[in-house]
Amino acid sequence: MKGALSLSVASGTAQARSQAWLPALGFLALVVLVASGALPWLTTWPGEWVLPFRDWLTDAFAWFSQWAKPLTRAISAILFVPLHLVEVLLFRGVPDWNLAPLPWVFVVMGVMVFAHWQSGLRLALFCGACMLYLVVFDLWSDAMQTVSLVLVTVPLAAGIGLVLGIWSTRNRRVERSLNTLFDVMQATPHMAYLGPVVVLFGFGQVPAMLATLIFAMPPMARCTILGIRSVSPEVVEAGTMAGCTAQQRLWKVELPAAQQTLLLGLNQVVMQTLAMAVIASLVGASGLGQKLLFSLQQLRIGKAMEQGIAITLMALVLDRLTVAQMLRAAANTIVSGSFWQRHAHSLAFALAGICLITLGTMAPAWSILPSEMTISFGGQIDSAVRWISKNLYGYLKPFRDNVTIYLLLPIRDFYLWLPWVIVIAAPTAIGWHLGRWRLALVPVVLFGFLLLAGFWTPLMLTIYLVTSCALLCCLMGIPLGVWAAKSPAAARALMPLCDLLQTFPSFIYLIPVIMLFQTSDLSNVLAMLCYATVPAIRYTYLGLMRVPQTTQEAAIASGATPAQRLFKVELPIAFPEILVGVNQTIMMALAMVAITALIGSRDLGQEIYKALPNGDTGRGLLAGLGIAFIGIVADRLINAWAASRKRLLGMA
Repeated sequence: MKGALSLSVASGTAQARSQAWLPALGFLALVVLVASGALPWLTTWPGEWVLPFRDWLTDAFAWFSQWAKPLTRAISAILFVPLHLVEVLLFRGVPDWNLAPLPWVFVVMGVMVFAHWQSGLRLALFCGACMLYLVVFDLWSDAMQTVSLVLVTVPLAAGIGLVLGIWSTRNRRVERSLNTLFDVMQATPHMAYLGPVVVLFGFGQVPAMLATLIFAMPPMARCTILGIRSVSPEVVEAGTMAGCTAQQRLWKVELPAAQQTLLLGLNQVVMQTLAMAVIASLVGASGLGQKLLFSLQQLRIGKAMEQGIAITLMALVLDRLTVAQMLRAAANTIVSGSFWQRHAHSLAFALAGICLITLGTMAPAWSILPSEMTISFGGQIDSAVRWISKNLYGYLKPFRDNVTIYLLLPIRDFYLWLPWVIVIAAPTAIGWHLGRWRLALVPVVLFGFLLLAGFWTPLMLTIYLVTSCALLCCLMGIPLGVWAAKSPAAARALMPLCDLLQTFPSFIYLIPVIMLFQTSDLSNVLAMLCYATVPAIRYTYLGLMRVPQTTQEAAIASGATPAQRLFKVELPIAFPEILVGVNQTIMMALAMVAITALIGSRDLGQEIYKALPNGDTGRGLLAGLGIAFIGIVADRLINAWAASRKRLLGMA
């Protein structure tokens, strides 16, 4: 009773404190609005006060690209060798020597054998079916170009991330610096990496690979840090007592003990690499991503659907294989028996490979499936789209127009009307309340920089789209998470669906919204909504499932109804976890900003997209940093709020 009373008093005190700054902020807003008549710069930053950061960055990169040209050419030449070798094996062949690439049937069989070795027949059949889709729908050559980029980029990104992660665990100062850098890198959208890479390395497969590597590397470094830090001190001490040197302890004790976390990092590298497949095509990467981008730009929805499914199936195969390897490592599976039993899969692969390659040289259809033997449903999809446009347009257009005119546009106009002083002051006041001056300075510095750089209007348009999406995600995702936590049947349906939605590359969500609503603000919000709702569902579910059983039993013993137990006990305890889900929802919505620029927008994502053809590196970088800054401000404030709630509940 005493503990409950103290908690109640603490909650009341915290609530009183949390409301103390609201009148001050309201008074500031009133002063700004009154004073703006005499001082218009309080509401709209004068154009002559904008500093030319954009031009400075563009000139700096142009100068550096000329100075570093020998180095960049050497890097390109080195990276071209393994990439070209893999491309020769998978889809190019060597025409001068009359050598064909590896037959499709050999590659499919190899994937199936590897999947069977990892997890058994079910995974082998699933992977085989996914690979056969690429063959039957005449997407094999394009898919192998994308796979070539993945096969070369993933080991490089994983290796660099591993080295940086190990270095961070040996030096706290390096870890702090890299964590800050990784925060910015992961909050910056995919497309923002392309501008600097194009200036330094030009267009083509190698620049696309470098942009993909930069984007995919941070998860591996973070997982390496987490894995090594999570190794039990007793295990490390045992290695020291056994006489291991620091290097031996790292390679023979710490890294093997962190194997599962490292494999999780590898899985994330693979998924991030595939996520760049379409974006990298903007700088010359050929393959499925390029085909999908062309189909989207030409509104060939049927072909885009086929190509989008192909990329999704590739992502599913790579995801399942890496997850199977994680489970295999966790089980510590050891095959015993004779040499033939221990190497059955390798021997079967070698024998079948010899037979299939020989068969491919004798029967061309086993090497490259002729076009007349492939199928396509693109025409049927295009016919369906035309039917929808003809028959449902009368219903969809009023819905789109009404939502846009009466909901989205008023929100947009409100954000554009807000004086910049109030926009910066609001998160600053929240930061001061949650973390005093250190947290309060974050929005001042980051948003103030964008104000000085002349990116205020695109910034506000981005915040408008992201907040609209985040609000809808919470309104949908949190109730669904509660439903899953209260109903095992709902959880069995929703959790696999969440896994599937997170496996889809983000640009896949553009296809249905274009098909139904064409290009509009509503299309942008709906595409972001489809991609970003999953964390709100998942973290609400996890938060409620982690409420201690003893707490629930105490509420039941006190006579609380199920509704009272949910709203007065379970949701308050799960609230910090729900905030983490809201944070992730905002991050994923921000990641979609650059993607939705492909179907038309006027936000920071569109600034990045417009900067690419002109080589305007400063414009693209500053716009990308603007998106990252929104994410950093939201992340810092939400994490501080979650931490304060945990302290209030005695959970931290």
